[in-house]
Amino acid sequence: MTEKQKLDEALARFCAEEASQKLGSGIVALNVREISSIADYFIIITATSVPHLKALVGHLEEEVRKKFQRRPLAIDGEPASEWVLIDFGSVLVHVMGEEARQKYALERLWSDAPQLDIALD
Repeated sequence: MTEKQKLDEALARFCAEEASQKLGSGIVALNVREISSIADYFIIITATSVPHLKALVGHLEEEVRKKFQRRPLAIDGEPASEWVLIDFGSVLVHVMGEEARQKYALERLWSDAPQLDIALD
C-alpha cells in the first residue's frame, strides 16, 4: 500500500469514527478503489434529523481540517433533502436521513465493494 493509500484509508476510518462520536448510525465504510473511478472510499452515515445531519456535516468538516489539514473539495446537497455529500477527493462521505438511506440503498448499489473494518463505539 502506498503512503497516499494509507492516508486515504486513515481519513476514511477517521470520518467513520468521528461520525460515530456524534451519534451517526448505520455507519458503513466501503473500499471502492477497485470498482470506482470516482473515489477510493465511500462512508455512508445515517442522521436522525435535519439538525443532526447539519451537525454531522459541520463536525466532519471541522475535524478533518484539524487532523488532516484538508478541506472538502465540495459539499453538495441540502440537509432538507436528507442527503449531503462531503467530497474529500479520495473519500466521499454520504450523510443521509433514514428515508433517503433506504430509498437510494447505496450499500446495495456498491455491494461488490469490501467493507472496511472500523471500530465504532
